[in-house]
Amino acid sequence: MRRLPRLLVALAMLLEGPVPARADEFKPGYLQLTQVDHETYDVLWKIPAIDESTTLKVKPQFPNGTEVLTQVRSTFSRGITVQRWRIRVPEGLDGKAISFSQLSETRIDVLARLVRLDGTVQLERILPVSPSFVGRPSPGRLEVVTTYAVLGIEHILSGFDHLLFVLALVLLVQGTRRLLVTITAFTAAHSLTLAGATLGWVHVPGPPVEASIALSIVFVASEIVHTRQGRYSVTQHYPWVVAFTFGLLHGFGFAGALAEVGLPQSSIPIALLFFNVGVEIGQLLFVGAVLTVITVSWRAGQRLRLSQPAWLWRIGPYAIGALASFWLVERVAAF
Repeated sequence: MRRLPRLLVALAMLLEGPVPARADEFKPGYLQLTQVDHETYDVLWKIPAIDESTTLKVKPQFPNGTEVLTQVRSTFSRGITVQRWRIRVPEGLDGKAISFSQLSETRIDVLARLVRLDGTVQLERILPVSPSFVGRPSPGRLEVVTTYAVLGIEHILSGFDHLLFVLALVLLVQGTRRLLVTITAFTAAHSLTLAGATLGWVHVPGPPVEASIALSIVFVASEIVHTRQGRYSVTQHYPWVVAFTFGLLHGFGFAGALAEVGLPQSSIPIALLFFNVGVEIGQLLFVGAVLTVITVSWRAGQRLRLSQPAWLWRIGPYAIGALASFWLVERVAAF
């Protein structure tokens, strides 16, 4: 079966559309509430901004009776304004709602994290259609499992650079069994570095990692071209080795997103495991969708007896390589 029928080319071209340069980076608002005592909380609020004084108009609205104990300290860096202050909420936040003014008028979500005195964490993703959340008592293990698994799925499906790398592997590696081994090697590698970086065992600066991830996509895209031209391809002969090697880099990228959210101190192993499980589920969903498009379009082409131009296969790898090259230049320029 040929790997680049017309519908798959369309998929590759869609991926080349309006995708953010830092495709692995979370871009919602972010609210962190760290409980100091029964009624007192430290507030950290991050919001996209043009400069320190020009931010989106979204703001957290705390329950009636909330007292602001300190002045708001504000800093601005790389399109994000960070504000910090302390509040007192009579009787604490359990059972009380926090809303976000004007969120329904924006296109962003808000990620809210409530860190309690006992080390447990409530994590919520607030959408414009429902711009509030209610503080709850310490969560059980099932809630931690569900929250972090869903977060992992959401992250991989919004991580366009990771998906583009996986798409390049699908286009390159022939045979279902060989592809599964390759994807498994990629998963094992990014699981190792995700755990190491999240737990603080390994630290690698973010910008070089982001640039290296883009470079990995350029490399695999070029390997597709080499294979189709009959030239020697390292990835074609040893795809699991290449996938494992680059998977280590991609794991650091996943860790950067998880660092934004943090892990509940009382359930670190469970949260880390199921974030990884969520990433893997999202990845398999994407691979399944791509293979479905390939199979359906190939069968449709056979039934309709459509012929393909000899140059058609070039569109996929060249589109992937061009987009990844653009990311590479942007990320290196941001060093």
